[in-house]
Amino acid sequence: MKRHARQAIGALALATFASPLCAQESADEVAKKLSNPVAAMISIPLQYNADFGYANDGSKHTLNIQPVIPASISEDWNLITRVIVPVIYQDDVFGESGSQFGFGNVTPTFFFSPKQPTSGGVTWGLGPVLLLPTASDDLLGVDEWGAGPSVLVLRQSAHWTVGMLANHIWSFGGSANDPDISNTFLQPFFARQLPGGRTLTFNSESTYDWENQQWTAPVNVVYSKVTRIGGQTMSFAGGVRGYLDSPRGGPDWGVRLVVTFLVPEK
Repeated sequence: MKRHARQAIGALALATFASPLCAQESADEVAKKLSNPVAAMISIPLQYNADFGYANDGSKHTLNIQPVIPASISEDWNLITRVIVPVIYQDDVFGESGSQFGFGNVTPTFFFSPKQPTSGGVTWGLGPVLLLPTASDDLLGVDEWGAGPSVLVLRQSAHWTVGMLANHIWSFGGSANDPDISNTFLQPFFARQLPGGRTLTFNSESTYDWENQQWTAPVNVVYSKVTRIGGQTMSFAGGVRGYLDSPRGGPDWGVRLVVTFLVPEK
């Protein structure tokens, strides 16, 4: 895992200091779209998260494969499909629990979103979120089906994107041995667009577990840059996070590296 992290950091540094091959205006526009979770643009982010400070110096490494696929369903509406497929390696996350490697639970979200912002410049989306019991190990995810509502509201100006993504998932079936799920997810985000396809983002990806009355509340600071390698437009990002609150024995801090592949419009 350390070798892969070094390779990702090297790629991030190369993209940060290399001159973009596409026009600056194009890179700026792409960066602005990437700050909008319901933008009509196909993207495939590969998001690597490493979290440290679990009980007994445990750590967790997660690669989230999270394609975003927009589809025009009418003259005025898009359907944005966002899927998160986690691949996890963890070691002593639950005390002296050893290491596990495999898939976590997949969470697809479907946003119905107007193609044009409101007269006040607000973009929004609404739809269902699902929890699929795809975890390959009991310690990588619960064996429960889940569903609930998801909503997104944001506003973009020339240099800022400010918004909130929220959902709630209730379990409705699965293994009787796993506890019920009632989780609220809140993601406020603030992104500052900078010249040259660069963005500085601040967000929190907080979850409140109503069954155990417990927050998990990380705060992320991430820097990203849009560039072109050969004929492929890509975004590279890197950042750190700290936890304002987490369950007992939970993580203290972490790092994030992201490579996003952008699919050109036909």
